[in-house]
Formats: sequence, C-alpha cells, structure tokens
Amino acid sequence: QKSHMKKLLFLALATTLMFSCKEESQSQIDGYRIVGKAPGIHNGIRVYLRTLGPNGRPVPKDTAIVMNEKFKFEGDSNGAEMVNMTVNSVQGTLPFILEDQVITISIDKENLQDSNITGGASNIAMSNYSNAFTDLSEKSMQLRETYMQASAEEKKELSDKIVQLNKRRANFPFEFLSENQNNFYSLILIETLLKTNKKEIDKISTAFNGLSEDLKSTDFGKNIQNKIKALTAERLALSATEIGKEAPQFSASNPEGKTISLDDVKGKVTIVDFWAAWCGPCRRENPNVVKIYKKYHDQGLEIVGVSLDGSRKQKDPKAAWEKAIKDDNLTWHHVSNLKYFNDPIARSYNIRSIPATFILDENGVIVAKNLRGSALEAKVAELLN
Repeated sequence: QKSHMKKLLFLALATTLMFSCKEESQSQIDGYRIVGKAPGIHNGIRVYLRTLGPNGRPVPKDTAIVMNEKFKFEGDSNGAEMVNMTVNSVQGTLPFILEDQVITISIDKENLQDSNITGGASNIAMSNYSNAFTDLSEKSMQLRETYMQASAEEKKELSDKIVQLNKRRANFPFEFLSENQNNFYSLILIETLLKTNKKEIDKISTAFNGLSEDLKSTDFGKNIQNKIKALTAERLALSATEIGKEAPQFSASNPEGKTISLDDVKGKVTIVDFWAAWCGPCRRENPNVVKIYKKYHDQGLEIVGVSLDGSRKQKDPKAAWEKAIKDDNLTWHHVSNLKYFNDPIARSYNIRSIPATFILDENGVIVAKNLRGSALEAKVAELLN
C-alpha cells in the first residue's frame, strides 16, 4: 500500500511535465532496453533513437518498428546518455535519458512530447527538477502580475518577495546539484548551465567538483570538465584584458623569422592590432591606421600587428600575410604564429573576431579597446599630448 501511494504521489507531481515518470525498483541490466507501447499507431511505423553529436546535430543510434502497437529497443550501452525519440507520422520529439535500466514508454500519438516514460533514476531526477523549477518560475510570474496591480504601499513588500524568490530560483540549480551528486541528470544540468549561465562559472565548477567520481570519469563527465576549463580560461582572458589592466605579454616571429616581444616594441603609445590578410574589415581599416601611424610615429606611437592568418582555406598563409603587409603599406612591427584563431596570443587576449585593437599607454596598461577611424586617432593624440 505504501508503494502504491508513493507511485500516485509522484504521478501527481509530474503532471506539468512534457512527460511523466514514476519510480520503480529495478536492478541494473547489461545494455539499454526500452519497452514501447504505441496505441493507435499502425504496424510498420518506424521509431528512431538519436543522440547529439559533438557539433550538436542528431546522430542515429537505433531504429525499431511498431508491430501490434508495440516496439522494443535493445543494445549495448556506453553508460547513461541523453537521447531524442521520434516516430514517423507522430508530431514532436521526446527527449529522455537512456541508461542501463528497463525503460517503458507509452506513446501519445497526438503529440510525442506528452508520452509517458516509466523507469530510470535519471529521468525521475529530470522530472523532479523540471517540476520544481517550473513551480518557482510560475510563482515569480504571479508575483510580478500582482505587483503591477498593487498600491504603492503594497509594492514595497511585494518587491522584497520578488527579489527573494528570484534568488531562490537562481540558486535552485546549485541546491539540486548538491543533493544529486550521483545522478547522471546532474551532468546534463551542468551542461545546460554552461550554455545559459556562464557568469556563474565558479559555482558551476564547484558543483561539478562535488559530483561523484563515477560521474566525472564518464566520457560525458570528462567532456563537461573540458568545457569548464575552457570557459574558466576564457573568463581569465577577459579579466586580463579589461581597461586598466596591464596588457598580457607575448612574443612571436616576425615575417623574417626574428622573435619579437611586446616589450621590444612598446612606445609612448602602443596599438596591438589583431588582423589577417583574409579579413575584409581589417583591410578596409588599414589605410586609416597607416595615416595615424605616419602622423604620430615620430611622437612615440608604435604598432604591433598580430596576424591571425593560418586559415585552412589559405594555401600559403605566410605568403598571404607578407603580401598584405606590402600591399597595404603596413610599415610597423608584425608577428604571427599563423594558427588562425588558435594563435596563443589571440587566446591570451580572448580574441573571437577581428579586427580587434588594444591601445596601451607608456606603461603597457590598456586604456582603450576596439577604436576605429577618428575615435582611434583622437585617443592616440590625447595620450601623446
């Protein structure tokens, strides 16, 4: 009787989800097994399972055929993973977590997203999280609607409640992760947070480190760890190139093969200019930079161009780089590792697009970024006077 009540309670909680799950006592099995029910769906209709590849595109995993309103998937598993299921002639896509447990799916032929999923601890965790987060979001919306119609006196109290509820909603994912450190859904949630909440990278990293070693050592876990490392490095690079910070040091080869460092070329004012021969906007801006250099070089202006040539589309990146320097009359210092956006200098300055410029004072401190045309000349003139 207690077990029956537990199932009813969970089903009641799950009614707002695109699919529902109920908890079952199951032992681990060897590989994945999906038992499908397809009421009202004709024989011969195909059912597809797809995973997401590294580029985010669907990758076929398995196919089943409906017979007598039933279908079945069985196969070897590499551990839990997020999958999507589609059914020919049925609208929608059904996402769920495939793991080494028996999972039963009863298809809703009107809309696949309303299908019922039974089994799998990870699916239950995803259901619980979705329900709770949706509830917090709906309460926040209701409070805002009440606030709009409230009197000035009531708004003060409601405003405080809205702030507190928003804090609860923002912190809820991290509370959930701390309470579900051995559930595969936690990895999926962290991946989502990395896409939608990058500013919280420190909290996300802490939450990941708190997960079980079994989870972190999975292929998916290692992939998440690499993403966290990349975002952490990106944030550090952004911080390192804020206005008021000393510009990151670097050195690389010039076209003649001589190594040049930033300290070697710094002047009273220095422009670090990220560009490339293939970059149209860079080339169009070059005449203006040439004009500024000729006008202010004798007063202490130095420029070091950092080329991001090295694209796979370039047959001879070095030749293209040298030709662009000559054609555009760029008579200042130039360096490049010819590694496109993988250039270590570009990475240390967090360069995601070009042209990109950093204007340094005589102490090598960044005083402005990404100025063009007359704005660039005005800043150079201001620093030299």
